[in-house]
Amino acid sequence: MTYFYSTITASQGDSSVPEETRKLWEHIVQKKNWRITELPNGYFQAEYQRDNKWIDVTRRETVKACERAIDASIAHYQKRLDFLKGPVVVKTFE
Repeated sequence: MTYFYSTITASQGDSSVPEETRKLWEHIVQKKNWRITELPNGYFQAEYQRDNKWIDVTRRETVKACERAIDASIAHYQKRLDFLKGPVVVKTFE
């Protein structure tokens, strides 16, 4: 499984992600901003659109594998966005 990684990341407990990075993540999690193209060698490439420019992310042997990579990337960045909302309480004690 391949993910697109940005050069700026958030560490555990740090929600001070730059606004530009947060906007990029919000853009990436929308599947309408993605496409799959077929390359001359027969592989398929996942790309997302940013500022009217297509950014290539990953290459796969099949369309299904490429779409799974897109879905995994979307899930990954959705988790990062959820992290920015603050910690998730899983258990409290009295």
